Amino acid sequence: MQTILPHGGTLINRLVNQAEAADNASVKKVITIDEWTLSDLDCLAIGAFSPLTGFMNEADYRSVVETMRLADGTVWPLPVTLAVDPLVYADIQPGDRVLLRGEDGEDYAVLHVQSCYEPDKEREARQVFRTADQAHPGVKKLAQKPGLYVGGPVQVLKRPRPKRFAEYYLTPEETRESFARQGWKTVVGFQTRNPVHRAHEYIQKAAMEIVDGLFLNPLMGETKSDDIDSQVRMKSYLALLENYYPKQRVLLAAFPAAMRYAGPREAVFHALVRKNYGCTHFIVGRDHAGVGDYYGTYDAQHIFSAFEPGELGIQLLFFEHSFYCTACQGMATAKTCPHDASLHLTLSGTKVRELLRSGKTPPPEFTRPEIASILIEGLREQR
Repeated sequence: MQTILPHGGTLINRLVNQAEAADNASVKKVITIDEWTLSDLDCLAIGAFSPLTGFMNEADYRSVVETMRLADGTVWPLPVTLAVDPLVYADIQPGDRVLLRGEDGEDYAVLHVQSCYEPDKEREARQVFRTADQAHPGVKKLAQKPGLYVGGPVQVLKRPRPKRFAEYYLTPEETRESFARQGWKTVVGFQTRNPVHRAHEYIQKAAMEIVDGLFLNPLMGETKSDDIDSQVRMKSYLALLENYYPKQRVLLAAFPAAMRYAGPREAVFHALVRKNYGCTHFIVGRDHAGVGDYYGTYDAQHIFSAFEPGELGIQLLFFEHSFYCTACQGMATAKTCPHDASLHLTLSGTKVRELLRSGKTPPPEFTRPEIASILIEGLREQR
């Protein structure tokens, strides 16, 4: 049973068979890629980034930066690029085949070079992140990248092996098969880089009232240093699903990508990726993929008005900020609660992290006790 077409109409698969892998063993030029790039490569391999078949060539890169579209007009909001040191790799030319090797010494892919180009990183920062301030983690990461981009399709020889929770690293083909097997015609996707707190739980369950299933798809790639460790987060998701969700209506799977913190543009990116995994609906809450004060509270919802109705091919569910109301005695938003803000219990993620790091349990109206215990223990182990 087909629920929804992938972005661009075809689910990309860049993993090669053993014969093709052996044929590529003779490639001599080698680029060593970091963990961030390796996570992007994994997403390219399995089709999570469909319709991309590799790292962006110059035409696609410049079009995406300026218009949020690939050169052929297909909506795509974020650059997916391979940056290399121009002094070390000055001899790479279009037409070359280059081996992509991880920092672990493993050979992961062959890149068929289409273009080598110098990005305007300040322009990229201002367009993608809406700021050139290097206090922004996405801008800082961009500034640290080398100054030459190499683009072209990839043939992926193998996927990286996760250290833990490998059984949750499902491909879009596998998640689509799971949805079909369970008879889910409508599926809502939820992106998170944080442990699920009561506000998240509230909007997820509200969305579950109108669809067949929930796809909880936590990001497991690189995040900023003060975010909760991905392994600890995964343990918290498992505990939450075990105790508070109907098992037959939720699928948990890891999203290998790194976090960009690109706010509105990243919200569009997250929606399209979940469409590739087979979701028909996607939740966008307050400050989606935001950081600091760089974006307005609901900018990540407003950006979707830049596209024609139906152009993205996935239905967006916009939710307002939710809180626990002591008068209502439950979770609510400004749309459903008539009471004064003084009766609302709201804790910022920063405040919750401060409580957890001091070994204090946040109130149950904000975080389930089981989740708080896992987070406190995880932070203790990280010290």
